[in-house]
Amino acid sequence: MLKFTPILFAILYGVAMYHFSAWRTRKELDAKSTELADPVLKRLCDRLAGALDLPRIKVHIYEIDPVNGLAAPDGRIFITRGFYNRYRAGEVSAEEMASVIAHELGHVALGHSRRRMIDFSGQNAMRTALAMILGRFVPFIGPWIATGLMSLLAARLSRGDEYEADAYASALLVKAGIGTKPQKSLFTKLENLTGMKGRTPPAWLMSHPKTAERILKIEMNEARWGVEG
Repeated sequence: MLKFTPILFAILYGVAMYHFSAWRTRKELDAKSTELADPVLKRLCDRLAGALDLPRIKVHIYEIDPVNGLAAPDGRIFITRGFYNRYRAGEVSAEEMASVIAHELGHVALGHSRRRMIDFSGQNAMRTALAMILGRFVPFIGPWIATGLMSLLAARLSRGDEYEADAYASALLVKAGIGTKPQKSLFTKLENLTGMKGRTPPAWLMSHPKTAERILKIEMNEARWGVEG
């Protein structure tokens, strides 16, 4: 029985972390967000909603500075204030912002948002159990090895989700009559917008795929669908 104690502890820890993380995320977003009121972006959102046969798509502004979009586990879509300010400054077009919203809608529709929360909790549980086990054989460095292995696994899963959300967004943008050109042009700007230009880590450590690979995947989908970006 004792040999299964680390595994049981890890499972209970993972469940507790999932519920705590979901609660903390919801509380943070509720406290720091307001509904998007930009008329141009709302018209584009209405086009996306029409393509999905939905009455409307509700988007919120998350009051933080980093440039990012977010799909919450409860299905809500957020654009950060930093991203919205770049749009207001003319650095990002309305159609490019619509492509971000379409991408986050993909995460929701494909179940990525909730699964990421579950994966995060599960990976924490696995990390805890693995660190305890490895610590018996390689003291001191066991936890480091466990953390490294889980980080690699998380990055790989996240990249897969990003490709899937990109494809969903491309299809939705085409159906809404916006096209994929804004989606691809935004990708070329992201490194500058996020301050990551020249500081890109190896692809296998990145939670998002490389820009060139994302654009190539979109163009491959366009060729398969017989549409132009």
